[in-house]
Amino acid sequence: MRSEHFTAQHWVPYPAGAVFAFFANPVNLPALMPPEQKTMIENARLVPPAISSAMKQLRLGSTTVAGIGSEITISFLPIPLLPLRLHWVARIIDFEWNHHFSDEQIEGPFECFRHRHGIEPEQRDGIEGTRVTDSIEFALPFGWLGSSGVPLVRKLLARSFLQRQRRLPDLLRAALKQSDESQ
Repeated sequence: MRSEHFTAQHWVPYPAGAVFAFFANPVNLPALMPPEQKTMIENARLVPPAISSAMKQLRLGSTTVAGIGSEITISFLPIPLLPLRLHWVARIIDFEWNHHFSDEQIEGPFECFRHRHGIEPEQRDGIEGTRVTDSIEFALPFGWLGSSGVPLVRKLLARSFLQRQRRLPDLLRAALKQSDESQ
């Protein structure tokens, strides 16, 4: 099995703790996906991560966080206009507060799919913010025949992450506002 790699990076003007909490909450996943895919969470079996004393100081409000062993089942339309809904089960396999977490596909359309969500504080032009790095390793099924689909998958991933980069500041602003209002 030959695996492929895809990486996307972007920066947002929000603190790393808030960005990490947003990404680690599976409820936010559908909003991060392209709207035309109509992504839905079908099931979530969450295992909360250990909370360190440093984490208790963060204003997470009622944020749900998926720790190691959590499994999330989503469904989505991979090709808009076709009524084919795919199901995907992902498991969190690695988790370090405010730094990264990784998930891997347990069931779904890929032969293998691992996604590392990296979060690092980074200052740009005197503004404190966060660099988000998504590193994906994937392999398509059906051997050499499936590998002919790699360019299409890369194009779809690039488009999806570009769209997410455009939407993420507004999503984070709304999430932080809601967190402030609930406290």
